[in-house]
Amino acid sequence: MKMKIMWPFSDGALGSSGMARASIVALCFCLILTAATHAQQQADAGSVISEHVRFIIFDVAGAGTGASQGTFPIGINTFKVVTGYYTDASNVNHGFVRASSGTITSFDAPGAGTSAYQGTTPLSVNASGVIAGYYLDKSNVSHGFVRAANGTITTFDAPGAGTSAYQGTYAFGINVFGVVSGNFRDASEVVHGFVRAASGTIKTFDVTGASGTYGNFINTAGEIQGRYYVGTSPVGQGFVRAKNGTITTFSVPGAGGTGGQYLAGTFPYGISNGGVVAGFYADASNVYHGFARAADGTITTFDPPGTGTNAGQGTTAGGINGTGEITGSYADAASMYHGFVRTAGGTITTFDAPGAGTGANQGTGGSGIDAVGDVTGSYVDSTNVSHGFVRTH
Repeated sequence: MKMKIMWPFSDGALGSSGMARASIVALCFCLILTAATHAQQQADAGSVISEHVRFIIFDVAGAGTGASQGTFPIGINTFKVVTGYYTDASNVNHGFVRASSGTITSFDAPGAGTSAYQGTTPLSVNASGVIAGYYLDKSNVSHGFVRAANGTITTFDAPGAGTSAYQGTYAFGINVFGVVSGNFRDASEVVHGFVRAASGTIKTFDVTGASGTYGNFINTAGEIQGRYYVGTSPVGQGFVRAKNGTITTFSVPGAGGTGGQYLAGTFPYGISNGGVVAGFYADASNVYHGFARAADGTITTFDPPGTGTNAGQGTTAGGINGTGEITGSYADAASMYHGFVRTAGGTITTFDAPGAGTGANQGTGGSGIDAVGDVTGSYVDSTNVSHGFVRTH
């Protein structure tokens, strides 16, 4: 089985829900060069966990205990409010929000389907505790939602979103002003980006010449990161869309891959308030590496020490905070996963959650990081069940 932890990527070719790692089978269905100078360098070797690090382990009541089931935290805000989803014994997704006190509230978007691989999937939470995500209805059509801190849920669809299975609207990010970003798949199976104002007004966008534009997360400045494809090429490329609509495209030097069972090309995932984009890319051998792209376009690539070098192994980075600290995971030579935190200066600290399994496609992954570097994520135990954690220091 594939390790089911961490991030929801947005590839429309992929069907049901679930967090995939290893060969990075994606959860969401909807998922050149810049003029700037690109610089590549290997990050410094990481340090070991200090005695001051503490792990808070948690499971949502009702989470399934079968293989690939369990609790999957995705995002964390400044006040250590965590959101994510859990998969029940019938493989249905449900949303949850965990307060800093440890109180967990589960929720479902109105209209969410109740069959296997349907349900509610929150992906981000802002400083006010407002959550954005998507849900699959009983026909497997996706719709976006925003959940207020008081629990009120507003659903929405991007104009032009398709109404057939695995078409529809996929909300990803929400910033401090309540602006939501994401993508949608239309009736012709073409993917477009969107941005939704707090008032509910939705604008759609496409990278010029793209056959598919996958908007992902948004920062305080209203900048949206994502990726796009040209023609039938399986190799993704990155973009940053400014608040005024200007789009800058980029690819990590050395990005490639063959597609198929692997994701190919450049995969931006997170963006800091300063415009630093974090993500990963596949090389020609389908090995993954992390990258950080500065606001001026400079790209730095990195791998934690001990990262595996076989196809499907490597580093997948994504969660980034306002100061440019990045979290993620890496697969070692035995395809076991470990979490990491990379500072803006390039120092990498690796970690393993207590209770994490040590077999192939088991282990630990970070998915979200707050302003002071505390990380949320999940780990897969020896029975392939996922559990949530918050790593504080």
